[in-house]
Amino acid sequence: MFFHVAWPTAKRWADRYAAMGDAGMQDRSSRPYRSPNRTPQNVVRRIVHLRWKKRLGPVAIGGMLQIPASTVHAVLVRCRLHRLRHVDVRTGEPIRRYEHAYPGSMIHVDVKKLGNIPDGGGWRMVGKQQGDRNRAATPGKERSRTHRGVLMRHAFVHTVIDDNSRVAYAEVHDDEKAATAIDVLRRATSWFAARGVTVERVLSDNGSAYKSHAWRDACAELGIRPKRTRPYRPQTNGKIERFHRTLADGWAFSRHYNSESARRNALPAWLHHYNHHRPHTAIGKVPPITRLTNLPGQYS
Repeated sequence: MFFHVAWPTAKRWADRYAAMGDAGMQDRSSRPYRSPNRTPQNVVRRIVHLRWKKRLGPVAIGGMLQIPASTVHAVLVRCRLHRLRHVDVRTGEPIRRYEHAYPGSMIHVDVKKLGNIPDGGGWRMVGKQQGDRNRAATPGKERSRTHRGVLMRHAFVHTVIDDNSRVAYAEVHDDEKAATAIDVLRRATSWFAARGVTVERVLSDNGSAYKSHAWRDACAELGIRPKRTRPYRPQTNGKIERFHRTLADGWAFSRHYNSESARRNALPAWLHHYNHHRPHTAIGKVPPITRLTNLPGQYS
């Protein structure tokens, strides 16, 4: 009664201690030895197969297999497939998440292509008709039979993101050539080095700039090991693909810009907000910069 347990429980503990010593006092699983009503393994495999390949819900799967939807839901929870965001939408396979152990172990690089904003604003903010008029009146345009006789140049946002911390670096240029990508890599590694991060690997897609000998030689000069994703498998570089979506929502299309230069000038401030103030859900809802624990002067 002193420990507020029944006497059979106290006797069982005493018998275990007498027989096994301290090992007998360790917590044990409450799972039963036998579960005769547990869903058969072959049914579990069929449920998982339908979830992966068809992305069906518990009601639809239960109807196809003639079992209760609650049973299907319990199986999906046990297999961690009860939320569709755990499944790759394109392939139907479970999402394989990974994260390198420390900042600088790997960085991801890629290029986000955006249409330049004409003077006065683009169609997203001012509408299609006014956007076309602004585009036609913007100096520096090129004539073409495509796009109603007016073709604006594009902006290429060269982005770099650290795999562990999600700290991001970005520059906007007018092309995505190898020389430009190499210059961005050099400045990015210097930027990370100023924050106490030594880059060891770089992961890119199979774009022409990243397959060039110049890129390979530049990585060797910087002491970085280059890696490329499997062809037609952008999910491998998913961290930077997801960052591009955040970049588009938070900066590129977040508000009305009167010109392309106004949008480009707003990028450094947004990057600072992303790195230093915006909570990142993938790293515990803290800003990415908080994972850089070796910032110069932090402990002085």
